[in-house]
Amino acid sequence: MPSRANASASSSSAAKPARRARSGVGPVTPHLYVPTAARPVRAKLVPLRTDVHVVPHSHPWGQIAFSSTGVARLTVEHGTFIVPPSRALWVPPGVEHAVTVVEATELHTLYIHQPRGRCGPQVARTDEAAWRQCRVLEVSDLLRALALQMDTRPDGPGLRLSAEQRRRERRLADLVLDELRRAKPVRLGVDLPADKRLRTLCEAVLENPARHATLEAWARDSGASPRTVARLFRHQLNTSFAQWRQQVVLAKAVALAARKRPMSLIASELGYASASAFTAMVRRSVGMPPSRFFASVQSTTRE
Repeated sequence: MPSRANASASSSSAAKPARRARSGVGPVTPHLYVPTAARPVRAKLVPLRTDVHVVPHSHPWGQIAFSSTGVARLTVEHGTFIVPPSRALWVPPGVEHAVTVVEATELHTLYIHQPRGRCGPQVARTDEAAWRQCRVLEVSDLLRALALQMDTRPDGPGLRLSAEQRRRERRLADLVLDELRRAKPVRLGVDLPADKRLRTLCEAVLENPARHATLEAWARDSGASPRTVARLFRHQLNTSFAQWRQQVVLAKAVALAARKRPMSLIASELGYASASAFTAMVRRSVGMPPSRFFASVQSTTRE
């Protein structure tokens, strides 16, 4: 269970200036990157500034999203996922998702062709179940290098690929799909409820998990009793508020680590009275100290 945030953390967070309003934009020209059987992997690169929000949308193909710099948050109906440079998010075909930019990012998207009735990066039917839901994956150095070599030009009258360019793209695509099949899944998602009142509370915690230290304080903000909120967490998410908030804290910590914040500052921003208390929480949650848990995130973003 997270340690109690100190009073100064709560008061300082209340004194912070209001967050700049997010600007909503539509999906960025996905129709110009449609994957096909002939071109099964299409790559797109879009720079997005902080606080941009790409409104909910879906595609009939699979999608892998990762950032080369910065941090994005992708939200689906039942969960939200922090995507730092060392991780990628798989979004199955037909799943509505929205993108919120936490830190100005270059968002790389790989669209994956999905034959009718199939799901995943050309996996066997017996392995498709895991790919029919969103999952966070580790991004290997090879996968990153392959994605950066993919042609990101959109479809249009001016696009003409030579036979050699098509062969090269297909070879890269085959390796991308192979690396995706080998990628290790990582637990970085945060489940979200269907209940509107609880969803509002959860979104507030996601925005600033250090705002309050107790369920009672969060319940007051939502206008519900602590008992009601606790019951909703159990019924809607099959977990306690403390366990759910711990996942939020870990996801936020990953985003802060990707921005090269020192561990002491991460602990403070997340409402922990000391770095040692934060270290103890991370060790209990993931079985390793923060220095090791966040190492891949910080090494990936190191200049």
